[in-house]
Amino acid sequence: MNGTAWTLGLDNRTRIEWALGLARLLLGAICLVNVLLHLDPAYGAGFLHMMAADWAPGQPAWLASYGHGMAGLVAAVGVHGVVDATVALEALLAFSLLSGWQLHRLAWVGVLYNLWLWSTIGGLGGPFTAGATDPGTAIVYALAFALVLLTHGWRPVAVFRHGPVEAPANWKFVLARVLFGLLWAFDAYWKWQPAFLHGAGSYLAGSIAGQPHWIAAYIGFVLHVIERVGVERFAIFAALAESALALALLTGVLIDLAMPLGALYSLVLWSTAEGMGGPYGAGFTGNKGDVLGTASIYVVVFLLLIAARAERRVALQGNAG
Repeated sequence: MNGTAWTLGLDNRTRIEWALGLARLLLGAICLVNVLLHLDPAYGAGFLHMMAADWAPGQPAWLASYGHGMAGLVAAVGVHGVVDATVALEALLAFSLLSGWQLHRLAWVGVLYNLWLWSTIGGLGGPFTAGATDPGTAIVYALAFALVLLTHGWRPVAVFRHGPVEAPANWKFVLARVLFGLLWAFDAYWKWQPAFLHGAGSYLAGSIAGQPHWIAAYIGFVLHVIERVGVERFAIFAALAESALALALLTGVLIDLAMPLGALYSLVLWSTAEGMGGPYGAGFTGNKGDVLGTASIYVVVFLLLIAARAERRVALQGNAG
């Protein structure tokens, strides 16, 4: 490889590293906003009540038993003490994402913590009865932290650099892609159910309640367009789109096209069906656990995968040169 080509490759690699770092910073910023939301006393006051998701009607008996056990443990330790500890942990995770400090270790904590949230206040995403559309929010956060680990996302744009500094092996990218594909396959399965195919408009209409006027007007406009197109046609399009995304992620076919389109699709979902994560109020948002929505994290995961894929391509070109 001549000097000019080497310089161009270095510039491309630097841009890609910055893209990877900025995607990680976006996740850190979202986590920081969650911390600020959790500082509201109303969040702590309702924390134990949110754990009732495990024994909601339609949940399996074993999950209800687990939920009651966890709720009893939290009550025994002290709800406010548990909430304070979780907020402190979330602040540490946000700081780690934003600064890079010990992220190669703390990202594991982020995975485990969000899996715990998913199994308690998230009710494992259930109950998975008529009307279910996705596996819940905290599992997506857990996957985002896993993506940080698999892409070695602590390397670029960091005040502190801890952990391996080399680009990750290809198997890590493949594993990340497949894990994300399984999540989309799960989503797609529920989009093909009659409850969604025949009632997609009601999901969108339900996201209007409690929203500021401008968001309600925007969602209302989108709903009007969907009604003109045909609600069932739109539902079939959504089911096909999510099935195609799942297939591309699982197989790698057309992956370079699917990932940016998937990020755009997730952003549209976040701004419409999820009402931008709202409505927002004291101690609550439209998503359980005071989080900024599920599809917003899907966007972050797509951005991490896009940057990791580009880094892998540049590395292969460099080796070929």
